[in-house]
Amino acid sequence: MKIRIMAAVLAASVALPFGAANATDLEVTHWWTSGGEAAAVAELAKAFDATGNHWVDGAIAGSGGTARPIMISRITGGDPMGATQFNHGRQAEELVQAGLMRDLTDVATAEKWKDIIRPSSLLDSCTIDGKIYCAPVNIHSWQWLWLSNAAFKKAGVEVPKNWDEFVAAAPALEKAGIIPLAVGGQPWQATGAFDVLMVAVAGKDTFNKVFKDKDAEVAAGPEIAKVFKAADDARRMAKGSNVQDWNQATNLVITGKAGGQIMGDWAQGEFALAGQKAGTDYTCLPGLGVNEIISTGGDAFYFPLLKDEEKSKAQGVLAKTLLDPKTQVAFNLKKGSLPVRGDVDLAAANDCMKKGLEILQKGNVIQGTDQLLSADSQKQKEDLFSEFFANPSMTPEDAQKRFAGIIASAD
Repeated sequence: MKIRIMAAVLAASVALPFGAANATDLEVTHWWTSGGEAAAVAELAKAFDATGNHWVDGAIAGSGGTARPIMISRITGGDPMGATQFNHGRQAEELVQAGLMRDLTDVATAEKWKDIIRPSSLLDSCTIDGKIYCAPVNIHSWQWLWLSNAAFKKAGVEVPKNWDEFVAAAPALEKAGIIPLAVGGQPWQATGAFDVLMVAVAGKDTFNKVFKDKDAEVAAGPEIAKVFKAADDARRMAKGSNVQDWNQATNLVITGKAGGQIMGDWAQGEFALAGQKAGTDYTCLPGLGVNEIISTGGDAFYFPLLKDEEKSKAQGVLAKTLLDPKTQVAFNLKKGSLPVRGDVDLAAANDCMKKGLEILQKGNVIQGTDQLLSADSQKQKEDLFSEFFANPSMTPEDAQKRFAGIIASAD
């Protein structure tokens, strides 16, 4: 990445050139409610307020699975917000097709988004029928194993360097009264963990054959059987987590009550808020220490069509502000994610963020499943893995048969 922004920018206040003649309130809905997430979204609000407008925060607790139906219901019911978070991909596809979302092509063209957004697949995910409907704000990768150094020290074993070593260390952790693997009860956490295991155990090509090509034969085959074996190990290691939210599971790692967690890089926001240092207090293994690959999904903002002309103008200002270099740096350092601009300097990034940047620069990336599967197919997958992790009597073989069926009918 080209370095054009000095590290001093990181501490600077955000003042942007996009002035507004009159302050306009704009409600922005999102599901960023954990401590680290709230600190990050405050940077976006500060940047937008600096334009002379006002960010009206519309946080919805419960993560995306809870928030998205509420957001969609408001838009389809005639009570749209000014802007709303979705993940890159197909979550807002039907809203766009119904003519309910604003076309941002004019803003994207003026701001040269095609030249600055990297990888280009992020903007591709915002593009439907040649028109751009969202503003990407970060790259969030799922493929991480977060480990508590204190937990392994207490258990008397070395901090693992890969997934197999982690599984082998589980008995020692359990003997020390530590839950090996923290997994919260929200369905998206279990399915996300499975997707990460697929890349680590079966590799990038198999991942793409299943989720990109929708190859049901591969999904039913021996390579994916190995993944379900690993998922069975994960299910056994997660017994006793007894938490619901992802950040509660992260807190088990932070406090040394759990050895590790498979979770996206947004977990770093929680470690930072707790004052923990990467490499000292916790260890991160991209690709579970097996295949150092990251997904290039993340978060984007969509803008519902509004009748109010002033609010429509404010939408354009917000879209520009989200992609401003200073905003990108301030937000992503708090969020634990990577910027979508290819021309910003993250000299203050910690060891784990630097690992992610190196992987990104090498091009060792995959698209997120939100980009490859429809919302309906994703929901079917979440239902399956939620049941699999909650019900020990479901065998890996039975779960794989159901999974292959989902892929066979996926769109």
